[in-house]
Amino acid sequence: ADLCGLYDKRPDPPGPAAYFSYFGDAAGAPGLGFYSYDISSWHVVVLNTNLPMEPGSLQQAWLKEDLEANATACTAAYFHYPLFTSSQYGPNSEVRPLWQTLYAHGVEVIINGHHHQYERFAPQDPDGRPDGKLGIRQFVVGTGGSNLYGFNAPAPNSEVRASAYGVFKLTLQPLGYTWEFIPVPGTSFR
Repeated sequence: ADLCGLYDKRPDPPGPAAYFSYFGDAAGAPGLGFYSYDISSWHVVVLNTNLPMEPGSLQQAWLKEDLEANATACTAAYFHYPLFTSSQYGPNSEVRPLWQTLYAHGVEVIINGHHHQYERFAPQDPDGRPDGKLGIRQFVVGTGGSNLYGFNAPAPNSEVRASAYGVFKLTLQPLGYTWEFIPVPGTSFR
């Protein structure tokens, strides 16, 4: 099933009930949808970009507290709307406060969806400036079944773009990670 629409901001969205029903306790507190868990040496944060995200919001306060309580060598976060994208539909600046908190706490990787394409960004700060030392690498992966989107001119720091169906493989290692976008058989991208 295409779960992308569950948190879509289009008129009359179907709502998150199916998400909470399907994932149960693994989806965090009902009605919130932000939570965290650990995988080996990694801390993983899941955020809900359909709830308030501004400083002082419940989610923002929870995020700061969670990151301070779970200081690990490596942290990843995932949420629906990307801050950076070359998509024809553009970025979502409302997520910048989340990015700022994640950046301030040394998060290494952010994975987003929403845009039906694949894009990888070089490590950068919340203002889009390259930052090879403390920056966050962002991946946009929305390549799972709905109609694919086109791209505008490449956004700053965009390294790779593909309008192709496929899956994203992220391998978490004790002190790092590797990634691979695997297009469906018979297609390729550069």
